[in-house]
Amino acid sequence: MSFLLSVIIPVYNCERFIEKAVLSATQQPEVTEIVIVNDGSTDDSQKVLEELQKKYPIVKIYHHPNRSNQGRSASRNLGIQKAEGNYIAFLDADDFYLVDRFVNDKKMFEADGNCDGVYNAVGFHFYREATEEELQRHQLYTVTRKVEPEELFKSLLYGKCGHFHIDGLTVKKSVFDLTGLFNKELVVAEDTDIFWKMAIKSRLETGIIDKPLAIRGVHDSNVFDQSDIYKEYTIKMFERLAIWCSHNNVDFYIIDDLFKWIWLIKFKQNKTLLQYIGYWAKLTFPNPKFLFSILTIKYFPIVRKRKELFPFLYQN
Repeated sequence: MSFLLSVIIPVYNCERFIEKAVLSATQQPEVTEIVIVNDGSTDDSQKVLEELQKKYPIVKIYHHPNRSNQGRSASRNLGIQKAEGNYIAFLDADDFYLVDRFVNDKKMFEADGNCDGVYNAVGFHFYREATEEELQRHQLYTVTRKVEPEELFKSLLYGKCGHFHIDGLTVKKSVFDLTGLFNKELVVAEDTDIFWKMAIKSRLETGIIDKPLAIRGVHDSNVFDQSDIYKEYTIKMFERLAIWCSHNNVDFYIIDDLFKWIWLIKFKQNKTLLQYIGYWAKLTFPNPKFLFSILTIKYFPIVRKRKELFPFLYQN
């Protein structure tokens, strides 16, 4: 299969960074088109993009209806739908690729026809002043070892091998036939959601993980390290992913693992038993595959909290 690579870049008010991002993609010989979705920018991003399009014919610019702002997931989804390549890579508008970003990826795809995707390490560049702790903690966003595709989901779920970033991922476009597109309900964690779906449904291989192939830009305007919004949407991501699994013939043990994490997160919240029961009913009742399975009993709040409710049963 020929290697035709579309790079998808969602843009929202990124006039300061977008030229560097696009130029870094144009410098990769493997890239056949750069699909840019201007997500309703109100700054001069469109002007910068039009100048780049004049210089580089592989740059294509798209908008949502009425040039509206619909968010990163909707913008990436539109980019996937418009992409003509049979391979897809992503780049955020305030990030950039390094030299030879796709050389090894292409070799891996050509060597193994069963490989659906390759993920690589991503580094960091601070456009704002960074603390010593930030510089120490954020050097390389990567998995820490080679992970077999069959082990990837569980390794990511339990934090056994680190993580990978969307700028370091290249996949066959056909993977989205298995996973669906990005979940537009998730303001953040939408990338984790799609990565885990890919790990469940396709074969993702470890690429270069000891040095960065792309750089994530950190500045005052992005959502870097905003823990509150991640707390809110992480639980939503787990819930949506469990429901997706129930509709896509995913192995029972994977849904079980997701429910374990849902309850670990929920039990950190100070809720009454009645609130927990209400939450569980809202999650399971609309989903018959949950409601009529052992999971409904195993994770029912009274069962999960039985040691707190009936401590005398557990006394020696």
